[in-house]
Amino acid sequence: MRLSQSFIKTLRAAPKDETARNGAYLVRAGYVHKELAGVYDYLPLGLRVLEKIKAIIREELNKIGSQEVLLSSLQNPELWEKTGRFSDAQVDIWFKTEVTGGGVLGLAPTHEEPITNLMRTYISSYKDLPLSVYQIQTKFRNEKRAKSGILRGREFIMKDMYSFHATEADLDAYYEKVEAAYARIYERLGLTETYECFASGGIFSKYSHEYQTFLPVGEDTVYYNSDRSVVLNEEVLQDDVLSDLGVKRDDLSTTTAAEVGNIFKLKFKYSEPLGLQFGDENNQLRTVYMGCYGIGVSRVMGVIAEKYADDKGLNWPEAVAPYKYYLVGIGEKGTHYAEELYAAHEDAILYDDRNVRPGEKFADAELMGIPYRVIVSDKTLADDSVEVVSRATGESKMVKLTDFTID
Repeated sequence: MRLSQSFIKTLRAAPKDETARNGAYLVRAGYVHKELAGVYDYLPLGLRVLEKIKAIIREELNKIGSQEVLLSSLQNPELWEKTGRFSDAQVDIWFKTEVTGGGVLGLAPTHEEPITNLMRTYISSYKDLPLSVYQIQTKFRNEKRAKSGILRGREFIMKDMYSFHATEADLDAYYEKVEAAYARIYERLGLTETYECFASGGIFSKYSHEYQTFLPVGEDTVYYNSDRSVVLNEEVLQDDVLSDLGVKRDDLSTTTAAEVGNIFKLKFKYSEPLGLQFGDENNQLRTVYMGCYGIGVSRVMGVIAEKYADDKGLNWPEAVAPYKYYLVGIGEKGTHYAEELYAAHEDAILYDDRNVRPGEKFADAELMGIPYRVIVSDKTLADDSVEVVSRATGESKMVKLTDFTID
């Protein structure tokens, strides 16, 4: 992308009400635009980051046999009333809208009820099981206090996956496959220090496993043992839980963390009230076992931004960066060579061809957090080289033209 042809502009200051570092930098660097509290627009750079995060998630979920679908965000209250979750007294985060001609619809905060109802059409026999589907979709939650940039929004992008099984043993086996897939996802995203954490199930089930990334500005408080094999959300730090896990309260350390995913063994929680059944080998009707598995895609983007940012701006890992290279040409020969380099590798390069001082370009490169800044100038070409600067380390090195490649 040529910056001169993009509407993206870096800003000196973030909106006054944007206090979280991820939100402030994402706005200033031109990745998102803030509509209102908890609601953001994703601009070309931000959209590229989101798509790279989605691609990693898709690859790992496809490997374990899940199939992608896309369900409606508009929700029929009748389904949710069967599970007691359309009542504001039970779930107080609904956005609801009146329908012309009468009636009310909801904007989905999650999709357990509709996916369970949908599967009544497609699951009738044990031969139809097991089955796993996922979607990556916008969700809506009427948070009382939307805060922390894109970490907690009223409108956000989530990957939600659901699995269906004939037996509890099969659910347990698939659950382990998801745990392994999640570990690979977070490793590929660069979210080191992310741990499976025992937590309350909230509106989904009695208990769940959260995936928590240790982070100084995280909203959750977690406790962990010396080798971090046991991590607990503060809300479940009770004597009976500690006893079950074989740990002592005095042996635990504490830190703040940000939730980046969660998984639940739902069993019959939704399949029973919604009548999702299958015929077994003896033609006896049985209730389908279910599991659900979530990752907040836009939230993950915010956590990565928070984790790697410094006082100069964002600092994306290569796997999710919108572009790997930020190209700057200086001088007549340097600009000519930069043009040729960009023409040959447009998809991998963010080319700053604006008519501004080099120092302004370098500052914007650091604010945007592109992994490598490539400088081509009359001076570097005199040595048949380009200068490559790492955003992560600040290391600068001269690379011969014959050795420099764009991958």
